[in-house]
Amino acid sequence: MSNDFNTDVIVVGAGPAGISAAIEIAKNGRKVVLLERAQYPGSKNVYGGAVYHKALEFVFKDQVQELPYERIINEHTYSFLNEDSSFEMTYKNANSKNAYAIKRFNLEHWMIEQAKKQGVYYSPNTLVKKLIENNGSVIGVETEFEQYFAPVVILADGVNSLLAKKLGLRENFKSKNFILSAKEVIKLNKKIIEQRFNLKEDLTNGVNKQYFGSDFGKLKGIKNLFMMSYLYTFKDTISIGVGVNLEDLAKTKLNINEVLDAVKQHPDIAPLIEDGQLIEYSAHLIPEGGFNNLPKLYANGVMLVGDAAGFVNSVHFEGTNFALVSGKLAGETALIALDDNDFRESKLSVYKEKLEESFILKDLYAYRNVIELLHSRANSLSVYYPNKIKEFFEIVTGVSCTPKAKEFRGFLIQFIKDRKISELFKDIYAFSKCALDVLLGK
Repeated sequence: MSNDFNTDVIVVGAGPAGISAAIEIAKNGRKVVLLERAQYPGSKNVYGGAVYHKALEFVFKDQVQELPYERIINEHTYSFLNEDSSFEMTYKNANSKNAYAIKRFNLEHWMIEQAKKQGVYYSPNTLVKKLIENNGSVIGVETEFEQYFAPVVILADGVNSLLAKKLGLRENFKSKNFILSAKEVIKLNKKIIEQRFNLKEDLTNGVNKQYFGSDFGKLKGIKNLFMMSYLYTFKDTISIGVGVNLEDLAKTKLNINEVLDAVKQHPDIAPLIEDGQLIEYSAHLIPEGGFNNLPKLYANGVMLVGDAAGFVNSVHFEGTNFALVSGKLAGETALIALDDNDFRESKLSVYKEKLEESFILKDLYAYRNVIELLHSRANSLSVYYPNKIKEFFEIVTGVSCTPKAKEFRGFLIQFIKDRKISELFKDIYAFSKCALDVLLGK
């Protein structure tokens, strides 16, 4: 380490990505300073509530068994909603331990404790005002109170990383590349949650519900609103949230809270949170640009990880696992650079090679067109097909004293009349293209 530097690596942002990077570096004997602008980790972040075992294991090995989770998520339901009905598919696996319901504060507090054990110097309430550069290379950061110098700086400062923008690693923000997510945490008695969701007392099972469709409540009649909402069960709380593209919010002139209220009042959802007490509200931007809008991931002396790098697969509500793994890979790259005493962009390109070998860039590439295609058929997914599903099952489950064959023929004829052939082909093309992209992958 040069005498000009007072630490080996500086990590800006103590979310899952930043802590993961710091742990990887510190456990290999290098000095790390981890800076966080918030009073405590997890206070400025929003996620649904699930964190994945394999990603945690990648970073923490057998320490994962110490994770302070509240339930194991092993029941997943996907629902299409309209005004007064729903169609859902559920997958259960009582033996699955793939995902855990854990509060963000608890997750990151636990991670910080693991980092401290490895020797990471952690400084909360520390706002990084700017990066310090010398001869075209980042060599440190300036906070409100002091300067820190290191040959490698890892930016894990979130979706709207102004530091990356000032450095020229990313373009100006475009509203279409971001989701605004709002979430409420609702407190209920543990036994009530277990009764409503058919859960065991020993916390070995939990539920995640994902909802599609928007033709209900205050949202009814808004044809091109593409949104996804979710619900997670915890020990004695439920988290419920919704995500809508910023550009769609502007076009529809909706407030994100109006959207969340409509979801909470849906007849399929309202009984699940009935008599609950609101104890937390949060809203946050989430990157949705995907593979086609990734920033430059590294430059001389600096790397981007997690949300700052745009690593989110919003189709699967995956961000935390990308953050954990990208942080570790950036940490591994920093160690290589320190060993070789080479911090140029050409050396830090190892980081991208590691990302390409991992599932992160493979998944982002495979899903590169999915969100755009789904947005282009928003009316189909959010309004038309949910309503047609309702009509179909009204025939299947009802008795009208009319021959079923006649009812089904009438439904099919009306389906084609209502949905012009050209629109049907556009839907088929869009959904087939999504499926092929994902199947072919990278």
